[in-house]
Amino acid sequence: MKNLIVAIDGPAGAGKSTIAKKVAEALGYVYLDTGAMYRAVTLKFLASKEPFSPELVTKLAQAAKITFQRDPGVNRVFLDGQEVTNEIRSLEVTHEVSPVSAVAGVREAMVNAQRELGKAGGVVLDGRDIGTVVFPNADVKIFLTASVEERARRRFLELKEKGMAVQLADLTKDIARRDKLDSEREIAPLKCADNAHYLDSSHMDIPTVVNAILKLCKEA
Repeated sequence: MKNLIVAIDGPAGAGKSTIAKKVAEALGYVYLDTGAMYRAVTLKFLASKEPFSPELVTKLAQAAKITFQRDPGVNRVFLDGQEVTNEIRSLEVTHEVSPVSAVAGVREAMVNAQRELGKAGGVVLDGRDIGTVVFPNADVKIFLTASVEERARRRFLELKEKGMAVQLADLTKDIARRDKLDSEREIAPLKCADNAHYLDSSHMDIPTVVNAILKLCKEA
């Protein structure tokens, strides 16, 4: 099998990262968590304590050094040499990541980094615009989604397992808000690429989704 570029797009909470990690592991590919890159920039912005401005977050994105380290069961994320694997998943970062991601300068910096990391193939990438903007010629394109209610439920269980006190109703509202922001933003809005395979995982378990994508990779 040639070294494919596998693009998995979809809305917040669709399980893209979980699925992408397992697909990459099964294929022996590198998993490039593009969402974590935007979260890392958002964390850098929050740490600055400065008021939000497109100029500021663009400057921070251009200066950010984001790397990944694969460990068994964990995809570790480093920002400027410091591990931020858990910090980037905080509710504060989650709430701010959409407006940061919508800034053209931030997206340009991250897209350039993603293309450089994935250009040789043998990679699985997930995000909002991988199959439409970052790698429009990806060998396999997936649009992975689920209902707002199901995505909120999954996120609730994930955060509860980590000991975080959250309300399901709040998560449902936040996911719906992010869907609207991501779909309506001017730069690289969230949408299903014309030649992407649409997968609604509302009633599918993880192994079923992974096997469906692996089958598409084999066919490619």
